[in-house]
Amino acid sequence: MDQRKIGIFIATCRKEKGLTQEQLGELLGVTNKSISKWETGKSLPDPSLYKPLCDILEINLIELFDGERIAEDKVVEKADQVIVGLVEDSHKYHTVHLIAKICSYLFTILGITLIFFAKPCFHHTG
Repeated sequence: MDQRKIGIFIATCRKEKGLTQEQLGELLGVTNKSISKWETGKSLPDPSLYKPLCDILEINLIELFDGERIAEDKVVEKADQVIVGLVEDSHKYHTVHLIAKICSYLFTILGITLIFFAKPCFHHTG
């Protein structure tokens, strides 16, 4: 999923509807700054807003996630591509998250080990 492409698409659709960022934000219950972050690709809308956003912009979820309009005869094909992309992104996220978790555990174990086994090394006989 390309956040920047999605953001540009949201901005384009919003402008086609003649809405300002503030007006779209009011319709969705968010600030115009949130809309700006979406449109610049800095963040994505909360998942609870996907459907209302699509309804307002008169697009479907596949178009939103793909960041472009899709011809009716290509929707199923494009849906498959978008879903595969989402699954791949999910796997990447989970892999990075798992590696971070493992590193965290290893550093904790290393720290505990150093505390217990390093004490005798620092014993001072004065």
